[in-house]
Amino acid sequence: MKKTIAGLAVAATLSALVFINVPFLFASDMDDRIESSARASYVFKTYLKDDDVNVQSKDGIVTLTGTVAEESDKALARETVASLPDVQRVDNKLKLKGEVHAMYSNAWLIAKVKSTLLFHRNVSATGTEVLAEKGVVTLRGEAINEAQKDLSTEFAKDVEGVKGVKNEMTVSTATKESGEKTMGEKMDDIGESIDDASVTALVKTTLMYHRSTSALKTTVETKEGVVNLGGKAKNAAEKDLATKLVSDVHGVKQVVNNMTVG
Repeated sequence: MKKTIAGLAVAATLSALVFINVPFLFASDMDDRIESSARASYVFKTYLKDDDVNVQSKDGIVTLTGTVAEESDKALARETVASLPDVQRVDNKLKLKGEVHAMYSNAWLIAKVKSTLLFHRNVSATGTEVLAEKGVVTLRGEAINEAQKDLSTEFAKDVEGVKGVKNEMTVSTATKESGEKTMGEKMDDIGESIDDASVTALVKTTLMYHRSTSALKTTVETKEGVVNLGGKAKNAAEKDLATKLVSDVHGVKQVVNNMTVG
């Protein structure tokens, strides 16, 4: 009888230990999944590949440490992680490496314009040289057509602090070969492999970097590349502009704009 009671006591103790450890094991698996998903995301593998970003999750609370080259990289890292499943909060402790540029300085404007162009699929950030002097931005390089040149001007003008844009880009005279894809078409193909968390992060950061939409209280949800916008716009023009800007972000396949006007 005593052996039976002792055996039951041991079994009960073991069961209790297993019960206590189940939440711990679940949390550990969840944290591992968050960390691995962040590192495997399109944003981390593409935009942050040259940065030193460490991701540590504990019970869904994620801490980001390390260094990044630009302020936009800090925002992208934060928004990407915040968009992952089971993330409760993001503590962004990332620091800028190198010199921190004064707000509205020439270097600050150049970085802002380059970052803004980098988020869009139908302009070429890598093929565009950006200069700045007293708030006036000069764009140089080669555009594949007049539409891309005009779009580069439009996006640069809408960056905070830009007072004017001189677009000195030349338009390519090369004839498109049969079957050759345009830049937009190439990015559409890449978009098929961009995860939803990265798309959400790119959309949020794009809206934040554009002067016309930076103050919008917009919610962003992405499922299989389809972006749903919520929140409030001052007028129909502001709502339409949000749709236009988001439609041109890498990885976005469709925009459903449910923002209210008024």
